[in-house]
Amino acid sequence: MAETNIEFGAELRRRREAAGLSQLVLARRVPCDKSWISRLEKGTGTASPDLARRLDHLLGAVGGLMTFAHRKGQQSAFIGLPPASEHLVGRARELADIGTFVRDGSGPNVCVLTGTAGVGKTALAVRAGWDAADLFPDGCLYLDFGAHTPGATRLTYKDALRALLTALKVPGEEIPPGDAGLAGVYQNALRGRRVLLVLDNVGASDQIRALLPAERACRVLVTSRNRLNALDDAVVVQVGSLNDADAAALFRSAGGERTEGADAAADRVAKHCARLPLAITIAAARFRADPVWSVEDFATELADERARLELLDDGERSIEAAFAVSCNALEDAERQMFGLLVLHPARRIRVDGAAALAGVAPIRARRMLSRLADAHLVTYETTDGVVMHDLLRGFARERILPETGAGERSAATLRLLDHEVSLAESCGRLLDPRRHRASMVPDIPGDGFADRDTALDWIQSEWPVLVDLCHEAAAHGRHSQCWQLSFALRDYFFLAKLWDPWVSTHQVAVKCARAAGAEREMAIALNSLGIAHADRGDLAVAAEQYQQALKLFRTIGDEHGITSALSNLAWTSIYLGRPEQALQDLRIVRQAYQQFGNRRNAAITLRAIALAETELGVFHDAVEHALEARREFETLDLPLDVAMSVNCAAWAHFQAGDLEAAATDYETARELADRCGSRYEAARAATGLGNVLAVTGQIGEAAGQWTCADALHRSLEPSVLGEARIRSTLWLGDEAPGMPEGSRD
Repeated sequence: MAETNIEFGAELRRRREAAGLSQLVLARRVPCDKSWISRLEKGTGTASPDLARRLDHLLGAVGGLMTFAHRKGQQSAFIGLPPASEHLVGRARELADIGTFVRDGSGPNVCVLTGTAGVGKTALAVRAGWDAADLFPDGCLYLDFGAHTPGATRLTYKDALRALLTALKVPGEEIPPGDAGLAGVYQNALRGRRVLLVLDNVGASDQIRALLPAERACRVLVTSRNRLNALDDAVVVQVGSLNDADAAALFRSAGGERTEGADAAADRVAKHCARLPLAITIAAARFRADPVWSVEDFATELADERARLELLDDGERSIEAAFAVSCNALEDAERQMFGLLVLHPARRIRVDGAAALAGVAPIRARRMLSRLADAHLVTYETTDGVVMHDLLRGFARERILPETGAGERSAATLRLLDHEVSLAESCGRLLDPRRHRASMVPDIPGDGFADRDTALDWIQSEWPVLVDLCHEAAAHGRHSQCWQLSFALRDYFFLAKLWDPWVSTHQVAVKCARAAGAEREMAIALNSLGIAHADRGDLAVAAEQYQQALKLFRTIGDEHGITSALSNLAWTSIYLGRPEQALQDLRIVRQAYQQFGNRRNAAITLRAIALAETELGVFHDAVEHALEARREFETLDLPLDVAMSVNCAAWAHFQAGDLEAAATDYETARELADRCGSRYEAARAATGLGNVLAVTGQIGEAAGQWTCADALHRSLEPSVLGEARIRSTLWLGDEAPGMPEGSRD
């Protein structure tokens, strides 16, 4: 045997060097560990039949290496592994981790390969077993426990013990006729031996606990869809979906010659299969079976979510059946939650959102989600949020959700909407605590946010979900939840200047209010919609929205609403070059707000007065009024408004020609804007400072400030923001008057 190993090693080295490959490159292509290639070439290791075959093929030996590997008289350990897959793609990291495990004689001797259904755990374990076969002179044994095979009979640990004792060649007379003593005989048979066990398709730790060798030289590879948390000392290798490149490569490999040159379509097929090897190989089998399909046509067919599960069934294998086995092991409440999760429009579902859907407390929801995660039906992406890939989501929607009655599905959606409305409203109140609010949101049980920073962190990540929920509410006739969400989102959209979602949510809010005959809510939505349009420069549209809102407010006799709409129309007059009319109207509006006791809106109106005065050239009064507004906002603890007022004063100084004062105020405004999280006001301040530098001939420094402004917020609108207008004229080397800032109510 040693002589044969030396001859094999010499031939391997000769062919590798002739091919111009290093040991490392050859190891990566096979794949196996580089140290094993070194051992083979030195004659200190024996190539398994599978490894010898792959080396022979890779080096173009046409059976030459296989001849050395199988010479007459060579003794080989019993290898009971099934054939390795011809289509295992990627997995270099996982194979390296398993390789480290099997060679490590000091650590645990059990390794669990765990992952969702169809992720390729068995193929990976078998390939790793073949790669490591020569390290186990006493054999490699394989057992399929059938826990996750549709229709299969599960193998019990007692039956497994008898099968292993037979494979280990324990004489029949030494095997007890009953169950008692089987484990002891098995452990004795392993004493002093080095055996690799591959225990596939295991459902629970109890199935295999009695099979785990006490002999530390033995190694066990276990595959399971469950985490098998009770195996405390096991090494765990998480097997996830393939990366995009490997997933597409697998489809091309399994799909045959017709996939050549269709890389983009192969990429789409792989993504529709959630990059799961089982789904990809089933798709490849379906594709091969129908010669009429092009890869492009097949990718288009798979794009249809309603037909995807049926396409991923080749008559013998089914991704749906694989998922069903995992679901069948769940308790009823967990199974129902799994189905209800697809009612959430987001890819990532927070624990509190899942709790709302299921109608349970968050602590109970976390336990249920953990059980789903243990079964790899969801994955924790963060500590407070789970995701499920598209195939599982489609399976849950088509097969599991219908098990829950329509009434409970509707109730779950309503619970989720109410929960998210409550959080969004809590967030809005912290972002702009002094804004006049009609009491739109009912008292909903649940905790809000402790502080502004926590609320801001939440809304920055969750606003796209809330926008989707707003549209979902509208689509399903949940009118009040739609407009409640849109109104609650407005505070953040104003801060972040997210005009498109602001407009879209308020447009559906207008439709819902109209459908419900809710004139007050419709007026509020129109008024807010006008601010969004004005803020991004759509002044004619904004004025139309304000006029509609004003008419409705007058119809229902809402004096505060009337004043708000008049205020917004006055702001628009400033933008449209009518500062005299604006100043007259704003003084009336401010008096009304003072009578209402609304100090915040009265101060905002004073800032508008300062802008109108700047346009009229009354610079001293403009500065004084901007500073008076700033002091009022500081008293009210409204940091965003403070930053806006300082920018307003800086603009008046700039227009008056007091560049030193303008620069000082713009620098202060930048600091204040950074503190309150307004990238828009920070960009405005940086633009204004760049203007000051440009006017004083410091072009390089000005360009630096303008670049900084662009990085903060690129869409500063010249028609409503004077600093942006001045920047454009300075950049062209011309002179032109600037325009004022945006309004807010």
